[in-house]
Amino acid sequence: MEGLEIILTIFILATASSFAFASDPSPLQDFCVADPEGSAPNVCKGAALVTADDFSFSGLHIRKNTSNSVGSAVTPVNVAQIPGLHTLGISMVRVDYAPNGGLNPPHTHPRASEILVVIEGTLRVGFVTSNPDNRLITKVLYPGDVFVFPEGLIHFQYNIGNTHAVAFAGLNSQNPGVITVANAVFGSNPSISAGVLAKAFKLDGKLVGNLQSNF
Repeated sequence: MEGLEIILTIFILATASSFAFASDPSPLQDFCVADPEGSAPNVCKGAALVTADDFSFSGLHIRKNTSNSVGSAVTPVNVAQIPGLHTLGISMVRVDYAPNGGLNPPHTHPRASEILVVIEGTLRVGFVTSNPDNRLITKVLYPGDVFVFPEGLIHFQYNIGNTHAVAFAGLNSQNPGVITVANAVFGSNPSISAGVLAKAFKLDGKLVGNLQSNF
């Protein structure tokens, strides 16, 4: 399994790089390592100060704790973890899913498409097309299977097996962003008016209040 995991991870990164510049600009130079001490977000670290650590990250082989309300854990590897990804237009994540229902909840990436490969377990994955169709495109994936989520569309992964599941995903942005639908709608700060949400979701106002109290 370790050999398969390495091969599939390389595949994700190679595939993501083929459309990397769809979202992020070309660096027009060998690299532009993000400088955390810079006065602006696009400041590059001096080339003479760059080290191998600016281009590396460790720990994706470690299973993460999924003891939470949704039963999943996402380990991102974007420009925040690897400063050398700045302007390169790629990033990746590891997702761990608890047995029997571990869920990566419905969410979107506003700045990236995603290509996901299953390493362990069995996942039900899917995305929903935009209005007016709102069509659900869904499939069950097994180890070695790959699925693509188009940029900006709501998507999810759900562990339908009785063992832990693991997937890796590549994204064509150094900072793809994540909007988790339930958190954004019911957990906004300040809260969206319960009347607005009750009308939008055709729910009782008290139920909306209960939902908001969970976030």
